[in-house]
Amino acid sequence: MWTSPRTGGLGLLAVLVAAAPLAFPNAYFYDVAVNALFNAVLCVGLNLLIGYGGQISLGHAGFFALGAYGSAVLTSRIGLPPVAAMLASAVAVGVLAFALGRPILKLKGHYLAMATLGIGIIIHIVLKTESWLTGGPDGMGVDAFQVAGFAVAGDKAWYWLGAVLLVAAVWLALNLVDSPVGRALRAVHGSEVGAEVVGVDTTRYKVLVFVVSAVFASLVGSLFAHKNGFITPDIGSFFRSIELVTMVVLGGMASTFGAVIGAVILTLLPQFLAAFEDYEAMVLGAIMMGTMIFMPKGLLPSLRLLLAKRRAP
Repeated sequence: MWTSPRTGGLGLLAVLVAAAPLAFPNAYFYDVAVNALFNAVLCVGLNLLIGYGGQISLGHAGFFALGAYGSAVLTSRIGLPPVAAMLASAVAVGVLAFALGRPILKLKGHYLAMATLGIGIIIHIVLKTESWLTGGPDGMGVDAFQVAGFAVAGDKAWYWLGAVLLVAAVWLALNLVDSPVGRALRAVHGSEVGAEVVGVDTTRYKVLVFVVSAVFASLVGSLFAHKNGFITPDIGSFFRSIELVTMVVLGGMASTFGAVIGAVILTLLPQFLAAFEDYEAMVLGAIMMGTMIFMPKGLLPSLRLLLAKRRAP
């Protein structure tokens, strides 16, 4: 039971997340940790699409930004409660992902990459130009997040909310992967033609995982907006999408816990490299290149393979 990802792995994650605040000396560490938790949830959803479904997305930050701006507009302009605004934004993003997914997921390879890149760029441009609604490049303020009349305020409160969200996201992802849907996704990733031959509705499952990953991004975007109290269109930029894909690839595709590890590492690593000042980007790039050269499958799958070889007689 304890070697199963759905029990032992999830239990270990919960213990690590619960024990981590013991090493936080001040509020700055909590702030960085919350960003790491949010990125981890984003990457868990994106990994379902890329790692298990085999469908690349270079515009995923656009759905994150839509969730953030949806909550901001619905709470500040219309007056909806934050939870209702977050859920309404997630539903709207899910419907949009469904409408876009059916035509673009018929594409493959670099054609699909270009299509998703175009979606992200269009969303970013709209958020910048429609200043009457979004505040334009200057951004807009976001109301505080409240649940049943109680405001979520302070770094500690946000940390525990992010921790619960991450554990729930990992639990959902692990159950989805072990379900018939997950087996269908792996079949599509392995060979789409072969999956169709044995009766798998490939279009249905590709659209389904695309919608699920977009909803994950929207929910995190809403919480991110409320936590920071201010957002700009840059949260949906192309570079943000590339950063999310890099986190998934670094941790290990088709590995839920690998996606979490990749997100945490790439969120924390720039903080440790700040001492290098002007060389920070170069050092970060060198570390990532070295990881991909010596661990091409990603960190977690490569470490598992190494341990398996050492245990073998």
